[in-house]
Amino acid sequence: MLKNGKFFIPPPKDGSDFKELFKRLAAAGAGRPLGSDGFPEGPWTPELLAEAISQIDSNRVGVDPRTVQLWFQENEKGISTANIRWLARIFGCDDPEATSEWQMELSEAQSRLAAKRRDSKKSGGGAALAVPDTLWTATVEDETGSPAELARETDIKRAERRFSLATKSEALFSRGSPLNLPASVFAGASALGFLSYIVGIHSVTYARTDGVVKQVGFLWAPNWTFLFMVLLPLFFALVIELLVFWKAEGRLKLLARGDKMESDRDWGRNVEASSYSYWAVFLICVLFAGLFQWIGVCLIPLMKGGNDYAISWGTLAIVRPDRISVPMSILFTALAYLYMCLCFYLFFVGLILLHTMVHDLWKIEGASKTRPEVGYRHELNELGLRLMHGIFRCTVLGILVAICMKAQSSYLTSNREDIVAWFVGDVSSALRQHADVGNRFSYRMPTHYSSLLVAVSTCVVFLYGSIRLGVGHRFHLPLWKMSAVVAFLFVSYLLIDAFAGFSILLSIAVLLGIYGLCDPGFGHRRTSEVGNQGVS
Repeated sequence: MLKNGKFFIPPPKDGSDFKELFKRLAAAGAGRPLGSDGFPEGPWTPELLAEAISQIDSNRVGVDPRTVQLWFQENEKGISTANIRWLARIFGCDDPEATSEWQMELSEAQSRLAAKRRDSKKSGGGAALAVPDTLWTATVEDETGSPAELARETDIKRAERRFSLATKSEALFSRGSPLNLPASVFAGASALGFLSYIVGIHSVTYARTDGVVKQVGFLWAPNWTFLFMVLLPLFFALVIELLVFWKAEGRLKLLARGDKMESDRDWGRNVEASSYSYWAVFLICVLFAGLFQWIGVCLIPLMKGGNDYAISWGTLAIVRPDRISVPMSILFTALAYLYMCLCFYLFFVGLILLHTMVHDLWKIEGASKTRPEVGYRHELNELGLRLMHGIFRCTVLGILVAICMKAQSSYLTSNREDIVAWFVGDVSSALRQHADVGNRFSYRMPTHYSSLLVAVSTCVVFLYGSIRLGVGHRFHLPLWKMSAVVAFLFVSYLLIDAFAGFSILLSIAVLLGIYGLCDPGFGHRRTSEVGNQGVS
């Protein structure tokens, strides 16, 4: 029978219980659209039926696919009153009268199922006689659980249906190919490099009032080239690798049942719990680091002139209008700062996700203190060390990002012609034991502040991981090595341009950091051996 373009079967009213009735209707494809040949498209599957119920306009909560799977299985689970309404809409083909009839039929079928199972329990022994009807109803209906659990799951489903910045941001790291995000950041930096070449500011010099010729080309600025083409793509790749491992393997190893769906839902709750952090970071990066900084550093100087900030590729039109016009500079810098603020938002998202993984493992470990098994404690040690290795590598890259930012900002105030000569001159002045004196201009340098935020934020995540995961474990030696390298890198960052010869200290720190990226354990034995020491 056809009704609203769907295959309709009227209620049989033959006294069947819910399981018998549902099995026949699902196999017949009742409520499914008719194909071009006039026949139903096929039987219902759990996935198709769950999707159809979730697409009902008035159903804002949807239905858990696991609940629908229980209807198809031979078990003692029935159907809840709320889901009877939606299933009646499906079998009634969205016809009000037919839906009402099916709602009555399904309710009666559920009551017959409950009575049949109750009678079977009574015949099985007197112990079941004391079970209240309300308790029995709770056991046969579909996994509704306690009111608190139901309310929590309802909140989760509603959160999934509304826009969530935290969930969307996490999805950029955990869904799709691991290459997508790093490649997109690299492509954006490459596009800016090509545009700088087209507009003629890829490599350009200008003569300062004190006679020093400065190289301020876009491709000569490591905080716009090396940072976005190498460091950030590597950072994103490492965060993605660690996140995918934690969600797909790490959490499941520590869960008693190893339920992938339940693990993903728990992880989703953890991500959503940091929603305010994502919004705060987004506003700071887009409004302050992006829009307001662009207006103050580029737009106002380009339109009104001024010498509060050192001349860079973004404000070159002030002193070299023959190379680039003011309107073109405004357009190019607007694109560059938009790209920059979005990239740094994703950078801080990576830090938040690293913090979330550490906090997640710490909570799981705290809840598992009742499980003293040797293998389980070894698994915790191994996962903790693997997380710390990944966080350490991300921390090294984060401090290198800050170093690029501060080094470029410091170079612009120096008396050297390009950034390479600035480093070489600093080494030379240290070896010859004389200060590299020269004319220096006193400029405001907002990049010093933003680079400090990057360095401190990165180190805070590493410190949090060290405290949460390092205490009580037996990987103190590799943790101390990683902490020493992070501290050395951070001190080297702070001392940039602070004294003659700072570049020697900085070079040593960078080389140690690069070695740590390749071998975060610094030659220490593998995690399995560390775990064995921890349980001996």
